[in-house]
Amino acid sequence: TATTLTRIDPKVAVAIPSISGGVESLIKTMPGVASSNELSSQYSVRGGNFDENLVYVNNIEIYRPFLIRAGQQEGLSFLNSDLVSSILFSAGGFDAKYGDKMASVLDIQYKKPRKLAGSVTGSLLGTSGHIEGISKNSHFTYLAGVRYKSNQYVLSAMETKGEYKPNFTDVQTYLSWEPAPTFELAFLGNYAKNNYTVIPEDRETAFGTINEAYKFRVYFEGQEVDRFENYMGALSAQWKPQQNLSLRLIGSAFHSLESETYDILGQYWINRLEANPGGGEYAELTEAVGVGSYLNHARNHLDAKVYSIEHRGTYLLSNLAWHWGIKFQHQNIFDRLNEWVLIDSAGYSIPHQPGFPGMANENLPFDLNSAMRTNISLASNRYSGFVQNTWTLDGDNDRIHLTTGLRMNYWDLNGQMLFSPRATLSYRPLWEKDVLFRFSAGYYHQPPFYRELRDLHGNINYNLKAQTSIHFVAAGDYNFIAWDRPFKFVTEVYYKHLENLVPYEIDNVRIRYHAKNNAKGFAQGIDFKINGEFVSGIDSWASLSIMRTMEDIKDDFFYRYFNAEGVEVRASMGSEIADSLRVEPGYLPRPTDQRVNFSLFFQDFLPRNPSYKMHLNLLFGSGLTFGPPNSPKYKHTLRIPPYRRVDIGFSKEIIGPESRMRVGHPLQHFKSLWISLEVFNLLQISNTVSYIWVSDVRNRQYAIPNYLTPRQVNLKLQATF
Repeated sequence: TATTLTRIDPKVAVAIPSISGGVESLIKTMPGVASSNELSSQYSVRGGNFDENLVYVNNIEIYRPFLIRAGQQEGLSFLNSDLVSSILFSAGGFDAKYGDKMASVLDIQYKKPRKLAGSVTGSLLGTSGHIEGISKNSHFTYLAGVRYKSNQYVLSAMETKGEYKPNFTDVQTYLSWEPAPTFELAFLGNYAKNNYTVIPEDRETAFGTINEAYKFRVYFEGQEVDRFENYMGALSAQWKPQQNLSLRLIGSAFHSLESETYDILGQYWINRLEANPGGGEYAELTEAVGVGSYLNHARNHLDAKVYSIEHRGTYLLSNLAWHWGIKFQHQNIFDRLNEWVLIDSAGYSIPHQPGFPGMANENLPFDLNSAMRTNISLASNRYSGFVQNTWTLDGDNDRIHLTTGLRMNYWDLNGQMLFSPRATLSYRPLWEKDVLFRFSAGYYHQPPFYRELRDLHGNINYNLKAQTSIHFVAAGDYNFIAWDRPFKFVTEVYYKHLENLVPYEIDNVRIRYHAKNNAKGFAQGIDFKINGEFVSGIDSWASLSIMRTMEDIKDDFFYRYFNAEGVEVRASMGSEIADSLRVEPGYLPRPTDQRVNFSLFFQDFLPRNPSYKMHLNLLFGSGLTFGPPNSPKYKHTLRIPPYRRVDIGFSKEIIGPESRMRVGHPLQHFKSLWISLEVFNLLQISNTVSYIWVSDVRNRQYAIPNYLTPRQVNLKLQATF
């Protein structure tokens, strides 16, 4: 291909075994993409975070919820795999026609039906169905899908026992009316209601090392109730006054109503376990090292509205393809935050003020471990546009292509005008082997949307500027034949220079920004992918990514203190300090610094009975960084254990091309009917997604791992007609 976009078969999205399912599960197996949470549809691309990925459906930009902080709260993503006809994905160096984010772009096109058809899918995790068709005069087409999902079956097996009531519903439609060959009117609509309720009861987690093992036990009171309701509608009109000229006008509106409310009291014990294997009480509780309580409270409500109107055009010549566009966007954000955490250890609130002899307790200051209360109303306008041209430089040979483009973006909140030049050159040499070389470079500015503006205490920085990433990508595609079957090997080497970065922290899937442009950094790496018919007739692939991303926060430093003998001492210990040394940490790993990622999607079938199929999805990702809460970034250099997961599915075709039902049979009108057995987390690996931090009275902190889902089985039935 002459672009950085990779085309993915949408049919595989239905077959891939995964809890979250859908198109995003396919994206997670692409080179350069990392994900360490099977409950979430979010992914990181080449060192970027979840907010740095663009998603389009029929040229409409899709937004993700703001308040979600854990994968089990997400429910259904916007993308409905039953409605998808085309998937294009780029992990970097993408064209100027795509918007203003720094990491990746996912370009989805929904179907334009040619006949009456539909599908129904049911499993232990939910149900979905869709219908599509066309009018008799072929002027009107319709496409509609409905989905229902409940993770109750999955969540009930997690370490935190309790009553889970997840309820996720989604309805989408895409309508098209073409009264004349030169004019088309289309509507894309979506309504999603995701409710998540949990009444936790208790939890028990073993952690530590062989020589220093602990058990964390906690009993809960209270509940959490989250509601996320989204509305989206887009109307587009396309006019083709000439065969080589296309003009499009798009108007869209997005409305998100989100609430996050909880009061959860946890009373916990941390006990040391006997670590001597030769002892008679091996792995038994020996002593309590921490006893306390914590109370988490939140009443968070967000109302976000985004309206936009956009014009796009395309003009094609024999060796030129012009694309241009201009867009106006208005957004309103109403955000009310009220959340706090109280930690109590053996009768002392953490942080603890020790006081002095004779001082009454009521005179001591009372500090919460963390607290945030804000009421924010934010309205702003954005103006953007682009112009892009693709040349075929060698005429009819079609071997050299050059795409150049320029984006413009202006946001009236911070008054910043941005220009983003981008270019891609592709060259296919006259070699005996089928090889294509590509080189891409460009500026990728990401103006703040909303979450980047809000710091850890809920304050808004109205002067925050856009983050900048300069991409350099060199790639090579090699198409070859092995075992008389087609294969493709792709290699991409990249370097991203990062400026005006906004440092952030990741807790599960929630991103908490520092709301300052006080960092610079880089991301560099190499990606490999091989795909082809490892088994004749069906596609499989494997991806390997090696990456490093670092950042240097400009104003972070700390002091080391020494006594008169030159021995380092702590300033809080009361020792006499004779000297000090200022230390600047320099470059540190970013929260998405996942050095190695490997993914494998493999399909197979029985040679003598192809109606029996197997689908294997394997993911490995090295550990991400983390650190204690409320601590400076230079202390966030600990590593979560690697993410390792294998999901496998076995399918039996009951109705298909080779097994049609006879006339008169109740199932004769079905085109296909499959029954599948899926095993999630086949190897029963306890993957860590985050940590909960608890303290004892000496303020020693313990990092308690939050584990993801264990091995589970899912039964699924899929039918099309």
